[in-house]
Amino acid sequence: MATDEKKRPSQAPNERKSLPPDGRERRSYERIPVDWKVDYQSGETFLYSYITNISAMGIFIYSKEPLPIGARINLNFLPPGEDPFALVGEVAWVNPWHEHGENLNPGMGVRFTELDLEARERLVQLVKTIAYLNGGTEPPSQQDVE
Repeated sequence: MATDEKKRPSQAPNERKSLPPDGRERRSYERIPVDWKVDYQSGETFLYSYITNISAMGIFIYSKEPLPIGARINLNFLPPGEDPFALVGEVAWVNPWHEHGENLNPGMGVRFTELDLEARERLVQLVKTIAYLNGGTEPPSQQDVE
């Protein structure tokens, strides 16, 4: 398996949130910061990198060489204390790497596709739990995902 990123830069307190290149927030679901390893495959390309944030419907993957918009990818990641996720996604937007630019957060926004009800419920519950543990005001409940 190829390695997309040998070492992800540490999360600096002033690191810019991942936004599409035009800087406009279009998400319907809140993204929660994480730092999880992810393996992903698109066609014959196998890569390894890091998820820097997650929502119930997508993730941002740090990458200096993001895949093109529309690329279908198979994702495998293991949140701490959870069972692994094996999901399918599509690159929705790209924040390209600029070697001498101000881009501190290169990578790609990936929208989950082909989610069955069980995977969707697991994701919603996971995101609510992480948000709560990071200082959220409302504890997660199973009723919230039904």
